[in-house]
Amino acid sequence: MIPLSETTLGDEEAQAAAAVVRSGWLTQGERVATFERAFAAMVGTRHAIAVANCTLALELALEAVGVRAGDEVIIPALTFVATANAVRRLGATPVFADVASEDDLTMCPRDVARKRTERTKAVCPVHYAGWAADVDAIAASAQGAAIVEDCAHAPGATLGARGCGALGAVGAFSFFSNKNMTTGEGGMLTTDDDALATAMRLTRAHGMTTSTLDRHRGHAFTYDVARVGTNARMDEIRAAIGAIQLGKLRAANSHRAACVARYREALASVRGLEIPFSSVTRGTSAHHLFVVLLPEGTDRAKVMAALRERGVQSSIHYPPTHKFSAYESIPANVPVTDRVAGRLLSLPLFATMTDEQVARVCEALVAALG
Repeated sequence: MIPLSETTLGDEEAQAAAAVVRSGWLTQGERVATFERAFAAMVGTRHAIAVANCTLALELALEAVGVRAGDEVIIPALTFVATANAVRRLGATPVFADVASEDDLTMCPRDVARKRTERTKAVCPVHYAGWAADVDAIAASAQGAAIVEDCAHAPGATLGARGCGALGAVGAFSFFSNKNMTTGEGGMLTTDDDALATAMRLTRAHGMTTSTLDRHRGHAFTYDVARVGTNARMDEIRAAIGAIQLGKLRAANSHRAACVARYREALASVRGLEIPFSSVTRGTSAHHLFVVLLPEGTDRAKVMAALRERGVQSSIHYPPTHKFSAYESIPANVPVTDRVAGRLLSLPLFATMTDEQVARVCEALVAALG
């Protein structure tokens, strides 16, 4: 079986995790702080705040920029449901925006302009598949609404000379097990705004003004609770693993890019098959996913079953959020998203993928398409 994704965890990560266990201090401490500094340097922001997962990162970011019950947040319809869930859990309403085109599956700036209202508090573009959304154009369409980047697919991706996560007010990253770098569960917030960074740091740790480590070391003896918070902290084991993974990220993303180039060359002549982002030259992709659009009229379920029979895993990224039963009451006018949704297919892509595996996937897809 050629898996859809594969982790690159090895002895370095195991040794780093073991060192944390031997240290006797497992909760948020110096390793988290070290990981945060390194991640901020990679993205190009003054602040990085490590958290338990990206969904909480989105909630903290949206709350920090002022999203409250009754507000609206514009998000893509084509995204993992966590983007919408974070909005709903704050009592706000997600407003679904369309993708730019069949070739550019990121948020359409023109649709943002059409859907912005006086209730719009934030816009949350997703850097889909690792490709930077056109954040500058989206920000112009947002007319002052805060930009919160969903960077779950985009560690190391850029828009021009700027890193994804440094393009808006706040960036939110995921370190889930299928991402370009992983800590199992985990996430990161990035920002250049000192006030937002302070607010998000407080919120992730119950609103407390001193940390458990500070009190353990005798650097503080009490604390205040400055705001209503939650527990969104990252532990030391995940931070230690994350620091090793971050050191591998550039090489891993480069290998992914090479695999994508081989995919594009091998599949270029398949009639009716479209490969999104073929003409997008906006920045450098992290190549989190390799997504194709199947020929019109193709039975996707049969293709996926045929791939499985040939030992190739595939998936769908994503069923559009407005099609889920929990969101069907929210109106969505997203014709391009609806047009491509049934044709989307994600093929295997990971940092240890071989040329032979890419060739096998392409052969299996061609055979599955008949």
